[in-house]
Amino acid sequence: MEGHAAELGPTGPPPRTEVSPPSARGPVHPRFLHSAALRFAAIYALVFGISALALALFLWWETAGVLDRETDQTITADVQSLIERWNQGGVPALILTIDNRLAENVDDNAIYLLVDPALERIAGNLASWPDSIPLDRTWSELPIERAGIRSLARVRRYTFPDGLHLLVGRDVQVRAELRNLLTTALLWALLVVVILGLAGAIIVRGLFRRALANVSTTAAAISAGDLSQRVRITGRGDEFDRLSETINEMLERISRLMDGVRQVSNAIAHDLRTPITRARTRLEDAALHAKSEADLQAAIERAIADLDGIVAVFQALLRIAEIEAGARRSAFAAFDVAPLLADLVDLYSAVAEERGISFLLESPEQLPFFGDRELIQQAIANLVDNALKFSPPGGMVRLSAENTGRTIVISVADRGPGIPADDRSRAMERFFRGEAARNTPGAGLGLALVQAIAQLHAGGLSLTDNIPGLKAVLRLPVTVEAVHRPPAAAASA
Repeated sequence: MEGHAAELGPTGPPPRTEVSPPSARGPVHPRFLHSAALRFAAIYALVFGISALALALFLWWETAGVLDRETDQTITADVQSLIERWNQGGVPALILTIDNRLAENVDDNAIYLLVDPALERIAGNLASWPDSIPLDRTWSELPIERAGIRSLARVRRYTFPDGLHLLVGRDVQVRAELRNLLTTALLWALLVVVILGLAGAIIVRGLFRRALANVSTTAAAISAGDLSQRVRITGRGDEFDRLSETINEMLERISRLMDGVRQVSNAIAHDLRTPITRARTRLEDAALHAKSEADLQAAIERAIADLDGIVAVFQALLRIAEIEAGARRSAFAAFDVAPLLADLVDLYSAVAEERGISFLLESPEQLPFFGDRELIQQAIANLVDNALKFSPPGGMVRLSAENTGRTIVISVADRGPGIPADDRSRAMERFFRGEAARNTPGAGLGLALVQAIAQLHAGGLSLTDNIPGLKAVLRLPVTVEAVHRPPAAAASA
């Protein structure tokens, strides 16, 4: 079993990190200014306030603005009509039209004034030309007095070619009061909106802090060493519940990984203690009792064999770690699995024949796949080696493969003692060895390596009962590269 030695960097104490006092690092702000809950609450209040302001401006535009625009349109149409009457009949027709319109004005809100070039009144319901309206201004809004009552008017000025000046307008006192009332109501509404926005921001901040306090409390307990703590789920199914479920799944995985590290550490200490102690004992015994150079040489060779077994275990662990880290993805290429299976049958046929075991292969002529050929070969070889190792004399090992279109399924079935159902879920753990494997050579890393290779290729390994014996099934998904890229092209690339 091959492995790669890890390169170790230079040893020594870690670099010293200088920590500046708070005054040297800059001003220290209150904690609440760095609060994410405060930022979210402020964003909520800002969005709420902008939305309310936009709504208020729209309402004002659609009410007071509409009234002003209607008044201006009415005055403009009235001016155009009077200009046409002047064009048709001159000043007498214009005076007659003004008098008729004043007489027909039921609402008593129309304002007309026609003056000569010297600003002397000719017709209309205003006594004189208002001083606040210069002759060069078209539109004006000014206070007026009619029949002893002060009011507000919106007027438009027009000068005829002969020097006459015409003033047309409407009394907008009622509309001005309505507009002021509407503006005041909208201002009060904005104030209420601001208060509600601030109240909502405080509520949002509290809800946000309570939701994160659950996560923060759990994280603090876990950082203190209590890995049994989990984030509480409210059951509402909202985003915070989904976040809590994700965090809990992460914590469960971390807990399993920690348990796995402890188990691997215990297994390494247990499985390597015997060969290390045996090698030491042999060397010590040879140093004390060896009577000849041949005895000493034999003891050294046996110790070297024991140490080689230890090195092989560490190489296997390093290889599994390398595969799980995805470091071998750069070696992926298109190849055919069918010739690889034939090569393995040729390789193990002699071993099977020596033990009196029938070794059968069932495979199609082509099995295109995209992956690491060396790792796939090693995974299948590990399964075949285990099947031959545990098969009794006269037994049979069947290596079969098929392509389902999306997955290549490779199975290795034997007629050996198999693995009890209770142990199958743990059979792929590192250093796990069932009762049937206690007296056979090995470190319990073969199936763990096969599973790591399968997961690197987005596949999986499963163990089922062969009645009798064990059936190991390796499933490898077929990718687009395996279908559209020929092996020859991959080899020459």
